[in-house]
Formats: sequence, structure tokens, C-alpha cells
Amino acid sequence: MASPEHPLLAAVRNSDTTAVVALLQEEYGTPHARGPHAAAALRLAADALDHRILDALLKLAGPDALDLDGVDADGRTPLLRAVDRGAYDIATALHFAGADPRVTDREGRDALALARHWHTTGTGAGIYRRTVRDGDGEICRELMIGGRTVRDGHTAILTHLEWCCGIATPFAELLDRAMTEPEVDHPVWGATVVAAAGRKGLALPPIWDAAAALRHHPDPLARYFGADVLRCVNLYDESGEDEESPFDTPLVDLFLPWAEQEKDPRVMRPLTAGLAGAMDPRAERPLPALTRYPDAPVRSWAVGGLHWQVQQADPEALAAVLACTRDTDAQVREGACRALLRARTDDPAPCDALAACLSDSEEAVRVTAAVHLALRDDHRGDALLDALDGTVDRTSPYYWPLQDVWRHRQDQ
Repeated sequence: MASPEHPLLAAVRNSDTTAVVALLQEEYGTPHARGPHAAAALRLAADALDHRILDALLKLAGPDALDLDGVDADGRTPLLRAVDRGAYDIATALHFAGADPRVTDREGRDALALARHWHTTGTGAGIYRRTVRDGDGEICRELMIGGRTVRDGHTAILTHLEWCCGIATPFAELLDRAMTEPEVDHPVWGATVVAAAGRKGLALPPIWDAAAALRHHPDPLARYFGADVLRCVNLYDESGEDEESPFDTPLVDLFLPWAEQEKDPRVMRPLTAGLAGAMDPRAERPLPALTRYPDAPVRSWAVGGLHWQVQQADPEALAAVLACTRDTDAQVREGACRALLRARTDDPAPCDALAACLSDSEEAVRVTAAVHLALRDDHRGDALLDALDGTVDRTSPYYWPLQDVWRHRQDQ
């Protein structure tokens, strides 16, 4: 009679995140978090393309027990297997966790070479299975090839690894890679933008000029790429807090007239995000109106840029944020709750709006509202937060906000 499967492996195979977390959080030193089954569990999760389970293992299991660079029976590490499968979210999670991309497979290919192989050859005549959102919330397509599920993230993985290895892929090639994918939520868009905007020193001004030149391109995808590269160049600038970014004023000079003329809502997203993140006071002017833009991601970026104006009791900004707590999109409502944190304490309207969100249809909005009420010393959301006590671990998006509440209460 075969012995029963180890409980950690069974939980991973059943995609039971709750059980995996419970096993990993048992008393320090248990075999679940630090025993030989952790590495096997990691391989199972990576092969299943199960980002939630993988994330729990990477956060909670002992690093040594996970054996990130261990070679399986097929001669590949978990990272190489993720690259082979085109799973961008799995591959980057493993890489950021410390997996070594220099380890080679039996053919002598490291992660970069394997990704380049798939980028060059393509996935071939696979059978389309479905379009999904990966663990990072990005769109990717799944194919069936030889009985395996393979995703179309190989070019994104290649671009990520090139950037991490210091390979300066030409701007024109990065643009071409992005524009072969019509969905701007696909991982290749983020990877190519980061690879372009992440240049340093003398390599950066030519990137700025090439991206700015795309403003008048007839294809909105090219304009999107240019705008996103520009806003990320400014975002990644490493000037100190007391130094003015050399890109902030030029970005606002460019984005303000661009946003007034742009017709494509996709392009308006990085334009709004760039204005929301700029330090130039002129960038604040269009944000209240942009909270009423037809595209929900644009509204979300706009409301996220109004924190300072709300803190300064700007009446137009506050009115816009209060209206956004009733937006049709949950992400906009959640962002509005965050923007109300620093509103004036002598005005009851912000807390009343947050309290109204305690009955929101989306849990994330309810929790965010309760957290920000607590941080404003309003106790109307305490029952909701107390109900979460003992149910939230480090894999939860609520973990750190609840830690903020705990520290705030300790300081009172």
C-alpha cells in the first residue's frame, strides 16, 4: 500500500493556499517550512504556474530549504523550467527571490539563452487554450504544446533578463517587441518599458529623446510606449529628496499639452500617471477633471495623484476624491479611500465617506476604508478590522496596512 503524500505537497497539488500557509506557519523549525519537502513543493507550484502558492512558499519557507538552484530530474532549475514555459510572473518571482539565471541546462543554456531561443523560434503551432491574468495581474495567453501548458511570455522574460544582465537592447528593438503585442497589459510592455527607462548616465538622454519623438506617432501603441517610458524615466530618477529631478519639469512641459490633445484612453494612462507622480505644481491642475475621465485606470491614476492637494484642503481636489468613493470601479474607490487619509480632521466629510465605504461590495475597498478610518482615530471600522484578526498572514495584501493600524494604536 502506497504511503500517503506529504501534507505540504498535497496542499500544493490541490492549490490550497490556506493549507500551505498554515503548514508553513507552524512552530519554527518544523519540517514543513525547513524540511526537504519545501523544495519539492516549490517545483510543484512553479510547474502548476500557481503564483499564489509560489508566493507563499517564497515568503514563508526557509530559503535554504527551497533550494532555488537545485536541478530536477530533467536537468533544469525551477527558474529554467519557468522560462521554458513562458511564465513571466513565475520566472521573475524566482529571479527576484535569488534564483541564479547563470545555471545551465543539459544543453548548456542558461536562463537568458533559453529565453532568447524561445523568442527567436516562437512557440510554434500550439493549441490555444485561454487568455488569463497571471499572478501580477497581467494578460497572457496559454497554449497546449506537447501536453504542457505554455504561456506567451518568453519575449518579456528575455527583455527582463537582458536588462538585469546589463544588456542595452536598442530602443527601436524594445519598441518593436512591445508593439507586436496589442494588449498593453501584457508583460512584454512592462518589461520593455523598464528596460528602456532603466538606463543610466549618458545612455539616458537619447532614450528620452526617442520616447518624446513618439508623441506624434500615428499608432497609439507607439505613443503609449513613449509616454510610459518618459514617466518611468522620471519615476526612476535617483536624485535625492533635496534635489530637483532633471526630468520633472521637461516631463510636465511635454505631458500637459499632450494630455489635452490625446484621444486614446490607453495613452492617457501613462500621461495621467506621469502627471500624478510629478513634483511640478503645474501637474496638479488637470488631475481633478481626470478623475471623471471615461477610462477607469485613468481615473485611478488621477485620484492617486491628489493626496497632497487633499492634505492642503484644496476644495476641488477634495470634492473630486469624495466623488470617487462612489465610482463604478472598485480600484478607483479604493484609491479614493487612501487619498482621504490626510484630509483635514476638522472636516467630517472624509470620515463619513470612508464610513459609507464599509458596506462596499468589494472586500478590498471595505478593508481600506476601515484601515484609514482607524488611522484617523475614527472607530466605525474597528469591527471589520477585528474580524480579520488572526486570519491575515504575510501573503495577504492586508498584512502591512493592518500592521500600520497596530503601530498607530500602540502610539496612542
